[in-house]
Amino acid sequence: MAKEIVFLEADKEDEKLIKKEFPNAKIFPGVLEGDALVQACEGAEMVSCFIYTNFTKEVLEKLPNLKILCTRSVGYNHIDVPTCKKKKITVCHVPDYGSHIIAEHVFALILSTFRHIPEADDRVEVGLFDYHGLRGMSLKDKTMGIVGTGKIGSFVARIANGFGMKILAVDRHENPDLARQYGVRYVQLNDLLKKSDIISLHLPALKETHHILDKKAFSIMKDGVVLVNTARGELIYSDPLLDALKTGKVKYALLDVMEHEKNFEENKELIGHPNAITTPHIAFYAEESMRNMYEDCFQSVEEWERGEEPEHIIKPLRSK
Repeated sequence: MAKEIVFLEADKEDEKLIKKEFPNAKIFPGVLEGDALVQACEGAEMVSCFIYTNFTKEVLEKLPNLKILCTRSVGYNHIDVPTCKKKKITVCHVPDYGSHIIAEHVFALILSTFRHIPEADDRVEVGLFDYHGLRGMSLKDKTMGIVGTGKIGSFVARIANGFGMKILAVDRHENPDLARQYGVRYVQLNDLLKKSDIISLHLPALKETHHILDKKAFSIMKDGVVLVNTARGELIYSDPLLDALKTGKVKYALLDVMEHEKNFEENKELIGHPNAITTPHIAFYAEESMRNMYEDCFQSVEEWERGEEPEHIIKPLRSK
């Protein structure tokens, strides 16, 4: 491979996988910005990044050699796609690195919270083998509201069905197979908010989805609702969520993503609330999903090098 390739935001555990495919690849583990990003990618024709590296117009204009940019993620809102199109830079993503893995994390959050697993473990470790005060809740017959039934939301529905839950869903494009196989009933968003015991979000971060759960949405929800977000932090307006936790309107907020993910001080009060259970954007982070991300990226680069249009080129750039 004579062409220069750069991998950004690459974990040390994945260096061996990268080097096996691209022995001369330049690998950078952290998030680079501005001039540091330009310097790292200077001269590279091929770059692979993840979600925290922002390829803005200003950055892209300073990378005249860049020909293909592969993000190892489903979303690509960290890339200025119109500028890439103007500069004839091919942009690829990973449409599905493991939907089931994120769906599994949804239920890891729910089950560990409903059955008080962390608190129970803490008790036993200090020698207190006592179940009092740890009464849990069952999932059977609870109503799960799934907002967005794409690949991930569909897996959530399958798992929820296995627990004997009732399932409501919202999506612009209804999936008849989910209704037929797993008893999913499609409703309007307000109906879902009113009737769901647990609400799980599975939408991309778009202008129309920004703060889809705002003060008005929280007012519609059942008292004691459980909210799960493993999608994008911007879907939830943080201030009314915190208010809803304080009043008990929201019993638990189970958050793998947050509106101000990189600003701890901005999120400090929400994170510190005893009924906000937070994980640091790890729903996607499993051995299998990471391998799939890289392999899909390698595939896109190889297709591009053969002069083919990559299978996973993002739709705005697809030639028709």
